Amino acid sequence: MQVLALLVFASGLAACGGGGPRLDNGFAATGGGNGAQPLNSSAASSAERIFAANAAPGNGAASDDYKIAPLDLLEITVFGVQDLNRAVQVSSSGMISLPLIKTVKAGGLTTGQLEQSIAAKLEKNYLQSPQVSVFVKEYNSQRITVDGAVMKPGIFPIVGKVSLLQAIALAQGLNTVADPSAVIVFRTVDNKRMAARFDLRSVRTGKIDDPFLQAGDIVMVDESRARTAIRDISSALPITGLFQLLAL
Repeated sequence: MQVLALLVFASGLAACGGGGPRLDNGFAATGGGNGAQPLNSSAASSAERIFAANAAPGNGAASDDYKIAPLDLLEITVFGVQDLNRAVQVSSSGMISLPLIKTVKAGGLTTGQLEQSIAAKLEKNYLQSPQVSVFVKEYNSQRITVDGAVMKPGIFPIVGKVSLLQAIALAQGLNTVADPSAVIVFRTVDNKRMAARFDLRSVRTGKIDDPFLQAGDIVMVDESRARTAIRDISSALPITGLFQLLAL
């Protein structure tokens, strides 16, 4: 089966916002054509709940207005005072520890705001007009969610680029009732919810490229109705075997 809808990334995806068919929960489908089918409404509902519960920074992570978050790795430099330069990881409570000034709140601040906060604390008791630089070395707070018919659904931190196949691997692969032709990626672009459907078999065989995901994406793997029915029938039969009634 060919892929039912292609996810167009970056500016191309945003351009599809007005033209794609609307889905449940206000999602818009990208791609399409005569072979496109409506996305599963339960998948859209699940994605909507995940978006609400697990808000994560979007694709503007490297911008000046990015808010530092827990687990981010920061590189802090104080010009002319090498002993104060270091890489620190933001704690789960949003705090960092630095020489002289001890703990400092970093979570929820931009790098510019944190620079000002550190400089003010250093200037108060230790240095005259300190020049502080803060650089986010690793956006460990960036997360993707993989849910549905996978072995280990969950929220996974990402560093660098992660493709759709890699995301499925993070969730330990598809389970026995998964439909590889119905893998849906949900994304927020310019405050609009977008969705696209992929056939993993086409990705694995190289018929289409393995798309890269963005922080905040939700990958939802639908179940195969046929496989689910077989599973339910099998679980209802006695362990003595499917063909017990045919025994002589």
